Amino acid sequence: MDKPPPIAGWLWVKEGFALFRKQPAEISSLFLAYMFLMMTLGFLPLVGQVLPLVLIPVFSMAFMQACVQIEQGKKVYPNLLLAGFRSPAVKRLLKLGVLYFIAAAIAVAASAIVDGGVFWDIMSGRKDLDTDAIRSSGLSLSMMFSAAVYTPAAMAFWYAAPLIAWQDMSVGKAIFYSFFAVKRSGMAFLVYGLCWALIGIILPAVLSSIVALVVGKAFAVMIVLLTISLVLTVIMYCSFYPTYTHIFGRPEQRAVPQLPQP
Repeated sequence: MDKPPPIAGWLWVKEGFALFRKQPAEISSLFLAYMFLMMTLGFLPLVGQVLPLVLIPVFSMAFMQACVQIEQGKKVYPNLLLAGFRSPAVKRLLKLGVLYFIAAAIAVAASAIVDGGVFWDIMSGRKDLDTDAIRSSGLSLSMMFSAAVYTPAAMAFWYAAPLIAWQDMSVGKAIFYSFFAVKRSGMAFLVYGLCWALIGIILPAVLSSIVALVVGKAFAVMIVLLTISLVLTVIMYCSFYPTYTHIFGRPEQRAVPQLPQP
């Protein structure tokens, strides 16, 4: 397990862009299929709020495997989204997903210390998000507090899914290695986060301003912002793969079975 220098954070972002450029339509189609499936699951009664979180580790392996195939010059298809379910580690990935949900619930519940439970009520669907709720409850502060509480869990989960699927680790061992790998790479992750924060703010602002000056219509600006946000989100997903390979090396090809290509 290598300790990357701070500049690695920028290299991870660059490699994410490079992976996206090789198959932009294919990896975007995979992401849209993922979003559609997650939205559909969200409409299910009782489990609609739980299942999407529990399935995150399984679906995350689809994007990691997609990056492997892009590196190998193989086409990425939307049916790759189900690759994680065909992995021998699927039960451990689902157990990891349960821990995702528990950690998220604890982080959101902890926000009650700041806002008296407003953020919890909104996330659980008991209360609608409106202007009055935001102004009177200090919702932004409670969200930041929840993010801070969730940070150790995010460190423990960052590499856990690929370590389980590609290195056949137990859930506990994968969480342990993930936490300390992120801790050792703290400066690289700081640079990585700052890069994405700047890209996510500056690029949409510049392009939307240009469109506003040229076209002058709010609808056109909105379309541009949505498109840029979608593309940047897909690229960010692509950049997760190099954060893994720079520290743990490239995975064995046999670790996640591939689905038959159409």
